[in-house]
Amino acid sequence: MSSALQARPRVTGRRLLAVGAGVFSALAVVGALAHFTAMAWVMGSFGASCVLLYGFPDAPFSRARNVIGGHVLSSFIGLAVLHGLGDAWYLMALAGALAAVVMVATDTVHPPAGSNPVIIFLYQPNWSFLLLPTLAGAVLLVALAWLYRQVLRRS
Repeated sequence: MSSALQARPRVTGRRLLAVGAGVFSALAVVGALAHFTAMAWVMGSFGASCVLLYGFPDAPFSRARNVIGGHVLSSFIGLAVLHGLGDAWYLMALAGALAAVVMVATDTVHPPAGSNPVIIFLYQPNWSFLLLPTLAGAVLLVALAWLYRQVLRRS
């Protein structure tokens, strides 16, 4: 059995409420930042990241190294392939494959980040996408999840 499945916490009503509240809070923060600053704080893969951060906080894929590293590496690869080689469908597939290989090789696997090259090929952002939403958003999500866990431990 994989370690991610072994890390599955016991499901209780209280735990489900905590997971839902955590995901809601984190997505509300990045959504509000995007709304009120008119800057791109959100990308689709962040929803899946929140499922891991709040639903499986002790799983290897939820480590800060994996969340931040996986998102940054995958976005960097997507941007490099898009801007260096072009926007053909097979280049999108190449970027996705390279991102998966690099995450595995660097022990930064975060499955939601595997969608970043696809997102990049769909929206074709410039290089600033690497900083915002990718790096800033991933760091913020990790920080919010850590803070949330500290609050829950005290209650």
